[in-house]
Order: sequence, then structure tokens, then C-alpha cells
Amino acid sequence: MTTTKKPSRLQREIAEMALTQHRLGIMDEATAQKITARHLGTAALSTATPITGAEVRAVRERARLSQAAFARYLNMTAGYVSQLERGIALAKGPTLALLNVIRRRGIEALQ
Repeated sequence: MTTTKKPSRLQREIAEMALTQHRLGIMDEATAQKITARHLGTAALSTATPITGAEVRAVRERARLSQAAFARYLNMTAGYVSQLERGIALAKGPTLALLNVIRRRGIEALQ
């Protein structure tokens, strides 16, 4: 019998730090992914990829949606979408996972 152990807060913070350093250009992608896989498992890599404000906007524009309509798809406020696009807020957790799914498969993945 195999049990799946939930990553500790420390493990999640270490993985997030590695991804942030990669996004800032301090750490190469291979090292960031190795650290993330070690602490969160390989399943976390595809949805934990950081997304910039410009990428959030590009994803929304590719879907041909206003900020308000895009926010409804993601179950958030238009103000939060605006903050993500301007880089004031960084997507984390479920929001980051949804944005990465939409980035890879399009808005149709949510329908």
C-alpha cells in the first residue's frame, strides 16, 4: 500500500522560491524543476509554472474575453484579474493552476 504524503509548508516554500528565482533569471530552468520535483513531486511541475502579468493578459486576449468575462470563468473579481495583468498580484495555488491549463489548452478546457 502506497500513501501519498502532502508536502509540508517548508517544502512548498522552497519550491516556490526556486520557481521565483527561475522567473527572475537567478536560477536556470533545470535546477528549478529539479528542486520543485524533489519537494512537491513531478505532478506539481505543470501547474506550478509561474505566469507573468503579460502572459495573463495574453491568455485572456487569446480567449477574446474582457477582464470581467475572464474573471467569471475563473470565479474571481475583475479587479483581481487587473492586478494579475499589471503584476501587482502573483497567481498562486488554484488560480495559477487554472491559468496554466488555459495557457496550454485554451479557455475551452474550462467549458
